[in-house]
Parts: sequence; C-alpha cells; structure tokens
Amino acid sequence: MNFAGILAGGSGTRMGKTDLPKQFLMLGQKPIIIHTIEQFLIAPSIDEIIVAVPENWVSYTEDIIYKYCSDTRIHVIKGGASRNETVMNVCKYINENYKNDNNIVVTHDAVRPFVTQRIIEDNVEQCKKYGATDTIIPAVDTIVESKDGNVLSNIPVRSQMYQGQTPQSFNVSEFIKTYEALTEEEKEILTDACKVYILKEKPVGIVIGENYNMKVTTKYDLKMANLMLNNLKDGEE
Repeated sequence: MNFAGILAGGSGTRMGKTDLPKQFLMLGQKPIIIHTIEQFLIAPSIDEIIVAVPENWVSYTEDIIYKYCSDTRIHVIKGGASRNETVMNVCKYINENYKNDNNIVVTHDAVRPFVTQRIIEDNVEQCKKYGATDTIIPAVDTIVESKDGNVLSNIPVRSQMYQGQTPQSFNVSEFIKTYEALTEEEKEILTDACKVYILKEKPVGIVIGENYNMKVTTKYDLKMANLMLNNLKDGEE
C-alpha cells in the first residue's frame, strides 16, 4: 500500500505571534493543512493518509478534517519531538496497522499546500525503484558555505547544488530499520529524513519539484500563498 504522511508536528515560531500553529492558519477559505490533505486525497496512488500533529492538537485536527474533508482514509496521530521522530511515528503506525514489507510512505510538509499530482506520483514510482526518494529543485542562486558565520569557507559548484523540498518518500520497513541502526551521535546531527540514508550510504532517488511547491513558514510566505491561490482560482474560471 501507498501512504501519505502529512507532517504537522511543528509550532511555527517563524510565523510570529499567532493563535494557532502555522499549519492551521487560513489560506483562502480553508486551513493550510486542509489544502495539503486534499492534494493527497485525489492522488490516484495514495491509499491512506496519516496526519501527525502535536499531541495537544490531535482533537482540533480531527475536528477541522471532519469539517472540511471528512474521509475514512485519514488518520490523525501524535507527532514526535523532532521531524525525524514524527516520520518514525508515522512509519510505526503504518507498520503496526498495515504490516507489509512493500509499504511506501510519501512524507510531506503540512505547510506545502501546492504540491502537484505529478510530484506525488513521481515520488511513488521513484521510491519503488530506489527505496527512498527526495524532491528537489536546482539552485538558482550561488550557494556559499560558512562554518563560523563570519567568513566564507567554501563556494560549491552551483550546477551540483539543489534545494530540498518535500515530499520525501520511503519504504516503511526499510526506513525504520535504517533509522534504528543510527548511533545516538548520528541522530543528533540529523536535519533531514533523507540524511538517514546518506549516513548509511544507501541510495536516495531524485524527483524534480516545482518552484511554487513552497513552504509557508513566515507571514510573507502566507501572503504569497494567498496570491498564488487566487491566481489558481482565476485560471480555473
């Protein structure tokens, strides 16, 4: 089976002072997270959707899902203390309830509401091939490195640099096995789920994303997302 893992475990501190975590803020007439869930509800290859949120927001999430897009394929669970722990919680839920060595999970930021059907389907196909897949876009600007935050230490070749997006997709059993094989020191340096595979020298396939597959992180992002949503609506009329 193919699952969507909607990652909504963060509190969204970069959004500034708000009454709700960023995933629950309104984008047009619906919360951001609902727009995201709806993209996976209509994806032909996705069988079930697992939404992982902070423990004290589980009931709220269930309520808004019931209001906007009630569907028996959607399951809300508690996220983890970190992104990778949230991914693990999703994988363990799948493993406990749908045990199968071929299960695939397409993990996606709850606050990337403009993911396309093409990106979702490409993730599933590439994950079947490689066991793990990352969605990326080529870097437009030159990427520079500074180890101390004061002076440059390296300027990588731009043609080899990409910016990471989501979805990131994994064979569920393999992700659990690989993550649990990490040392505590390796877990401490993780900033990205795909790095679990890089640390263990396992292949990660590539899916090319889209520039508009943006992450709504700041108030400016939310304004831009509303403009994009309005443009999409205008195009449908």
